[in-house]
Amino acid sequence: MILLQLPEDVLYHILSYLDYKSLSRLSQVCKSIYRFVNRDAVWRRIAKEFLNTGISRDGTDIYPHIPLKERVKIAQNWYNGVCKRAIPLKWKTQLLPWLQLEGDVLFLSQAADIRAYHLRQDSGRLQRNPFEIYSGHNGDVCHFVLTDSHLISGGSEGKILVHSRTSDMSVELSGHNQEVNCLDSKDGLIISGSRDRTTRIWTLTSTYPRHTIPMYDRVWSVAISPTLSSFVTGTACCENFSPLRIWDVERKCVMEWEEPHDSALYCIQTDGNHMIASGSSYYGVVRLWDKRQTECLQFFQLSSDPVSSPVYCLRFSSTHLYAALATALHLLDFRQNPIYIR
Repeated sequence: MILLQLPEDVLYHILSYLDYKSLSRLSQVCKSIYRFVNRDAVWRRIAKEFLNTGISRDGTDIYPHIPLKERVKIAQNWYNGVCKRAIPLKWKTQLLPWLQLEGDVLFLSQAADIRAYHLRQDSGRLQRNPFEIYSGHNGDVCHFVLTDSHLISGGSEGKILVHSRTSDMSVELSGHNQEVNCLDSKDGLIISGSRDRTTRIWTLTSTYPRHTIPMYDRVWSVAISPTLSSFVTGTACCENFSPLRIWDVERKCVMEWEEPHDSALYCIQTDGNHMIASGSSYYGVVRLWDKRQTECLQFFQLSSDPVSSPVYCLRFSSTHLYAALATALHLLDFRQNPIYIR
């Protein structure tokens, strides 16, 4: 019996013993084997062990439109730090930009506006002009988040604006009296944190906060749990309070941790599995980490300017990483051809 006459489940079982190099060699035997070996089902087990292939820890596929074999190819470049660098956008004054990436659209805050750019499929660069601009703040936009129906932004003047993504309507939420450093939103719930040392809880239908929690320190980060049962806050670590705390729906602190390190990470993102990308507070440094290792995996210093800039925000897809510094948007393109998979 030749190989392709075996039942498919048996053939899948045999192929599950092969590594990615062996699968690549096997796919070059003939067209029939090439078509079978290129199926996502063959590569799924391998892809789950690689960095940023889109297979999360619970098995969810984040990028189902991209063949898994192609993602395993690119994952080797993430691991080895093989990429092309570019600066697709610069601005003259120093800003505190924030990013959100949604499919082939990049949202970037610049001063008081948030601009939405289509990304070019061939290079990952931005289209020349934004196709949408969200405005309304009297000061700089400090932070914003996206939901399916709204873009929600916090400004340096203390306002929160809820922009509809399907119309020109926007709603102003008033309560903070200093910069809104951070916010998060899920299922109509909004949590915001401010320099005024408070965390506030809102809904999309309220113009004033439903609840206010005194934090006794500047609030720099918030995140709502996927189940909406709790949220986490991170503070400036300037007062005698634990900077990282988890709160339940009754606004009671249920867990807290002390900060053991001195260096600040301005932003982090995970692929939902093994990889973490972090942006530091000095010299425009981006690091890639593998959770299965204790040492930093890759190190990228994006800024060559004599004036140090933090990485204020970073976002990545399966192929590109975008990092916003004080005067420019940096792009790392990992779509190079590794030698191991053809």
